[in-house]
Amino acid sequence: MEMKLTIRRVPTVVSNYQDDADKPRAGCGRNCLGDCCLPVSKLPLYAFKANPAKPSQEDAASTKSLVNILLTEWEERMARGLFRYDVTACETKVIPGNLGFVAQLNEGRHLKKRPTEFRVDRVLQPFDPAKFNFTKVGQEEVSPIEYGHVLLIPRVLDRLPQRIDPESFLLALQMAAEAASPYFRLGYNSLGAFATINHLHFQAYYLSVPFPVEKAATHKIPLSEDTMKSGVTVSKLINYPVRGLVFEGGNTLNDLATVVSSACIWLQDNNVPYNVLISDCGKRIFLFPQCYAEKQALGEVSQELLDTQVNPAVWEISGHIVLKRKNDYEEASETSAWKLLAEVSLSEERFEEVRAYIFTAAGLVQADDDEEASEGEEATYSPVPVAPMPVAEGCLVLQ
Repeated sequence: MEMKLTIRRVPTVVSNYQDDADKPRAGCGRNCLGDCCLPVSKLPLYAFKANPAKPSQEDAASTKSLVNILLTEWEERMARGLFRYDVTACETKVIPGNLGFVAQLNEGRHLKKRPTEFRVDRVLQPFDPAKFNFTKVGQEEVSPIEYGHVLLIPRVLDRLPQRIDPESFLLALQMAAEAASPYFRLGYNSLGAFATINHLHFQAYYLSVPFPVEKAATHKIPLSEDTMKSGVTVSKLINYPVRGLVFEGGNTLNDLATVVSSACIWLQDNNVPYNVLISDCGKRIFLFPQCYAEKQALGEVSQELLDTQVNPAVWEISGHIVLKRKNDYEEASETSAWKLLAEVSLSEERFEEVRAYIFTAAGLVQADDDEEASEGEEATYSPVPVAPMPVAEGCLVLQ
């Protein structure tokens, strides 16, 4: 029996002003996030401890309010009519199968989405102020662009291009930790891996069921004793359509952020597109090098898959697949989801090559006595714990 979900969504749109992003802004007057307005503005601030100790019950009660704050802000802006499109109810279901892929129908989303304004074959590209960026968004729009979906834009006035750095990645982990909810995850798409705006940003998404990748089996990679001093462990996904690495633990959030950001920096410096999912309140991070756009350019993706018009970014790779056509939604199965996502993955040979470079860049040394588990052999099964908790109406799982 299929589980059905109801999730209210706003079609992807960045700003009410995005169509006139190239028009002159003399005098501004829009109360925007640019240099003209932001320095003298009064914005709500959320304070948190950079290196929190084990939280008390009082601390836990306060940190859990972050998700409620975000959802309340979204509802308030929707009520004021600040979104460009009306919120629509999208059909959503959990597909029967071992992993429980989540399929969602959002017809016409691809027609309303802002077109990409940069090359898709280069992971690193300079910031271009002439193109749309988040400083051109009005301050009243500092809110989710769809229900439970927010953007984290580190150092917005520095106009950083879409590239990971250790400080910004640590901030993303801190946000996940502050949210203190297993339903709240952060994601990152590099250029070439379906990021659509070249201005540093993370997305955060709220879904009240486990993502399929969180339920996938993993095989822990033994590390040398010196490497393990940071407390970070590394595993690789087993029996999942997209090959990826899973980073967990760390003596501090900074330890985990340092290791993973070093891996991301190697990927982007070497023009390898990638996606990142930050899960389990910042304690578990999935890293996916991918090659779908490259395969598209080489004509190696079947027309059948291209016709679905699904761009497999972080949420799709993690198992929440937004479909544009009703027929694809009605016929969605674990087999069809697997077929799509398998095209994203690097080959086994290429993945192992990239993994070796990532380990070197992150200062990870694999133990000599490791015996790699092949797919189908015994593996560590480590799903993220998801306990029932009250969530805002519109994000509830209906069974």
